[in-house]
Parts: sequence; structure tokens; C-alpha cells
Amino acid sequence: MKDIININVKTRTVDLGMCKTDVLVVGHFSDSKRPQGPAGVLNSRLDNAIERLIKLGDFTGKEGTNEIIYGNEKIGAKRVLLVGLGEKKKAELDTVRKAAANAAKKAVEIKAKTIALALHPVFEERFDLSTIGQACAEGTYLGGYRYDEFVTDSGNGRSDSLKVEVIDSDTIKTRKLNKGLVSGVIIGKAQSFARTLANRPANVIHPAELAQAAKELARRNKRLSCTVLDEKQMAAKGMGGVLAVGSGSQNKPRFIILKYKPPGQVKGNCPFVALVGKAITFDSGGLSIKPADRMDEMKLDKTGGIAVLSVLKVVAELQLPLNVLGVVPSAENLPSGSSYRPGDIITTFSGKTVEVLNTDAEGRIILCDGLTYAAKQKCDVIIDIATLTGACMVALGQYKAGLFGNDEKLIKQLQTAAQQSGEKVWPMPSGDEYADEMKGKITDLKNIGGKWGGACTAAAFLRQFVGDVKWAHLDIAGVDIFQKPTEFTSEGSTGFGVRLLATYLINLAGKK
Repeated sequence: MKDIININVKTRTVDLGMCKTDVLVVGHFSDSKRPQGPAGVLNSRLDNAIERLIKLGDFTGKEGTNEIIYGNEKIGAKRVLLVGLGEKKKAELDTVRKAAANAAKKAVEIKAKTIALALHPVFEERFDLSTIGQACAEGTYLGGYRYDEFVTDSGNGRSDSLKVEVIDSDTIKTRKLNKGLVSGVIIGKAQSFARTLANRPANVIHPAELAQAAKELARRNKRLSCTVLDEKQMAAKGMGGVLAVGSGSQNKPRFIILKYKPPGQVKGNCPFVALVGKAITFDSGGLSIKPADRMDEMKLDKTGGIAVLSVLKVVAELQLPLNVLGVVPSAENLPSGSSYRPGDIITTFSGKTVEVLNTDAEGRIILCDGLTYAAKQKCDVIIDIATLTGACMVALGQYKAGLFGNDEKLIKQLQTAAQQSGEKVWPMPSGDEYADEMKGKITDLKNIGGKWGGACTAAAFLRQFVGDVKWAHLDIAGVDIFQKPTEFTSEGSTGFGVRLLATYLINLAGKK
């Protein structure tokens, strides 16, 4: 396996026209008739080439578009990349992130080794420079990412690395940009880490291998500790949910616990947040087997758990003044002679009993053990994240994650983080009317409800295992995958949840 492309992002104080780079990136709004900001400065040095493109209609400035103009002796850059920013009146922070992603994706495609971003000046009236710097870094990692570690014949190849500079001629501005850039690099790298782990197939990543990745994370950061429970230890604790789902596979389940402890002086009086992530390393549906079409994508059913690991990585590297617990129940859901069956009754870690009506509704069964574990640690907040239901995709498509919860303030905090991070959510209900559908006739609960509102009934099921703790559930089915390349990134895992949850925790820590 070869390394994923190495991206290095920094700031540099340099004059726009003097900057020597393979690609110099500037933006243009679709509702601007003439190039503005850095694009306007470069236009005069390029003999009005940018303005001619706009007047001819060859470049409209629509978001996701770009156009290359070759440099001349009046500038230091070999190429100028004009990226579309869409309508100025609709611009938001994610516009910056997507513009940087658009540029990084194009740079990788043309095998550029260095690029310089001068996107921030046209956004300075709307956002502070630190925030813009963070968005530029996150976008660069999003767009520059490629998953090709198993490709042995690279054809004409690609660069192994990409050097990115966010530039300005004013030292004070580059310092402000750099303040946010540092966080953006950590979050961007963590999202790429999540995408790589999620993209790896089930014959490479199974529960024990995922547990090993968690141990390696803890080994590299002294503020993280990792405990892994095997099937015997889970049986001793009565974690019947995880054990049942994993019973059909020769790759035995694991229960992964990551703990982050902040610097000593803030340990005692800071919030305690638990993140619980579903990590089904492959989901065939078990005996209630899925259709063959696109079953290969079920390697991504571990996305929620991997997001939790990656967010703990961010928290540790930023040294946030929070106590954070990561809980990742992991199993492989396969049919065999030892699989759990429709009609089986499971006793979960909480003591509650669940009748299995469909073995493909397995995520909630492992999550209930994870949620119970988190609740027993007396956390202030529990947030779970999972590729949980096809019903959520029916409701929201592939554009937003479903957000459920029992605390309005927590829901609003996550909505704010979603707006800032560009990972969109939509609030949905999970009240008593949905919980009633999940009550069993011969058990406390059953694992599926009626035909309608499946995302809501699934969330209501999970709600039964958190007690009085403030809780939110993110159903990320549909937003876990780019099924084909977009204008901003390559196909495969999205790493959804890393930016969202990292932003929520940064906000909670008062770092933003």
C-alpha cells in the first residue's frame, strides 16, 4: 500500500505579484461584472486576461468552476487559477472552504507541486481572518485527498505531496490567518485520516484491526488512553447487543474506549462529553441479508465510529480544556450458522431486553451498549453518530444528516457547529409517539418499528439507553459517501462528522 498524498499547509507573507508558485489561486463572484480584490490586481498584470474571460462568458464565477490563465513575466506564478465563488450575497464560510477544495483538487489533477491561496481578501468584510484561515486549510485537505493506496499501476502518476501557502503581503494579516490555519490543518488531517480508514475494505479493517488503530492513536498522544474489550470481557460485563451482532463472523467484535484528559489545571471543572460511534466494519444485513446491489458500500458502515476516533485525535492535538470519552462498539454483521436470528431475544448491557425482528437493524443494537456505557460514566453530554437508517436518506437525501436529541440547547449548539463546519444537519423528532412503536410485546423493546418514520423510531430506541443525560443522535446515512467525484473532492468516504463534532467541542471549550 502506498501513502496517501502528503499535504502541507502554511501561511507566507509575500506580495501577490511576486509570489513564485505553480498555481496562484484567486476567487471571483458570479454577480461581479469585473474582477475584484486579488483577481483585479492580477488582471492588470495579465493584460486584462481575467476580464476578457468574464466578458466573453468563458468563466461565469459559478461555485465549483475554475479556469486556468497562464502567467507572464509580470508575475511570479506559473499559472493563475480563477475559482468560482457563486453569488456574493449568498457567500458563507463554506464558500471559502469549497473554493480552497476546488483549487486543491485542480492542483492535484494537473500535478502541481505548490499552490498559493489568495482567497481571503474578498471575504474579510464578512469573516475574521482566523476563521477564514481555518476554512482554507480544511478545504485544502478535502479537495487534495485521494484514496488510491491499492493502485499498483499509477499510469502517468500523481505528485506524492502538495505544498500549499495562504499568502498576504501584510504580516499582521498572515499572523491572523495562521491562528486559524493551525486548527484547520489538525481538523483537515483528521478528516483525511477518517476517510482513509473508512475507505479501507473489510478484509483490511475488521473490529480487531480498528481497535489496533485506536491503540496507535493513544500511543502517539500522551493525553489519550485506550482500552479494548474483547468478546470474553464483553460477555463478562453483559454486553449482549454487541456480542449478538458480531456472533456470525469469525472476526470477533471489540468494544473500544478512548479517553482524553486535558491539561492538569483544568481537569476537574470542565465539561465531560461522550462521543459514541457505530463501527460495523462490514454490514451484509446478517440473516436479513441486503440486496447485492451496492453492498460493497457497506464497508462504510464503520464511518460513525471512525469519526469518533478522529475527533479524539483533534481534541488531543488541540489540547482542549474538556474531558472527552470516545466509545466505539465494533462488529461485523454476517450470516452464518452462529449468527443471531430474527426472533432472538437479547439482553443488553443496560439490562433491557430487545426482540430482534430484523438483523439488518443492527446499528442500534450495538449502540445501545455503547450509550449505556457512556451514561454509566456520568457524562454531562452524550452524542452518538451512526450510518443508522435508510429512512434518513429517504427523508433528507444525501445533503444533510438527521439530528435528534432530548435537549434543545444541545441541538442548537450542534446546528451552529454544522453551519460553521459546512457539515449540514436537520433537526428531526424522536418523542414518545415514536418510542411507543419500539415497545415489545414479549420484551422491553423490539429493534424495528412500523413502516414509516424509521429514522425517528430508531432514534427513539436509542433514547431509551441514555437516562437523563443530555443526548443527541446524528444519523449520517447518505452523507457518508461521495458516490462519484464532485467539483470539490474525490469519490469514496466523506469523513462526515469530524469537522462538525470537532467544531462543536472547540466552541464548547471556548476556543472560538
